[in-house]
Amino acid sequence: MPPSKAQVPEGTPRSPARITYPAAGHEKFAVASGETAAPAGKKGELLHYQVAVERDIHGVTADEFARTVTATLRDPRSWTAGGEWRLQRVGPGDRADFVVRLVTPKTRDALCAGARDGYTSCRSGDKVVVNVARWVKGVPGYGAGLDAYRQYVINHEVGHRLHQAHELCPGKGDPAPVMQQQTLGLHGCTANAWPFLNGDRYRGRIGAYDDNVPPRDKGNP
Repeated sequence: MPPSKAQVPEGTPRSPARITYPAAGHEKFAVASGETAAPAGKKGELLHYQVAVERDIHGVTADEFARTVTATLRDPRSWTAGGEWRLQRVGPGDRADFVVRLVTPKTRDALCAGARDGYTSCRSGDKVVVNVARWVKGVPGYGAGLDAYRQYVINHEVGHRLHQAHELCPGKGDPAPVMQQQTLGLHGCTANAWPFLNGDRYRGRIGAYDDNVPPRDKGNP
């Protein structure tokens, strides 16, 4: 017989909240609080960033999303490893060099320059745009868990804000460069979320594949 609520041991992990969203939001955002820690990275240009979640998205708060973004950008395999940049999250009302936003599919189209596909994430100017559909569902055939895909999409789109171009798979069985469009296909490479591997910047040849984009996401109840 399953235990009642009162019988569940203290400290038992709770299942993560289900994230729900419409296809089209209202482009109104909740902004996460800033961090009190020193910037990530020991040297390089200091960039401040905010993190925000579109208010039509339910099941994840701005601060919860921000914890994942900041943990990814503070990882020693992320962009501060090379000494070119330092990164620090700031809160509402503070000056930010870029903003990482979690958005509905149609808001993605409103904020992103270029094709209005409703499927991918993007960077446009100082806007780093993460499509909630990919945050919730990942992509088919990625070959790694959803946490790894989320780390990839953060590092990929922030990489564009740091003026990094798209890259190609170096060879079959190799890790995919983080600037490869892994959302659309791995082309023989294996999933990889990080720009630095074994302490070195891991790259592929500059370029992009002519991959088909799957149909846009219609949201969920």
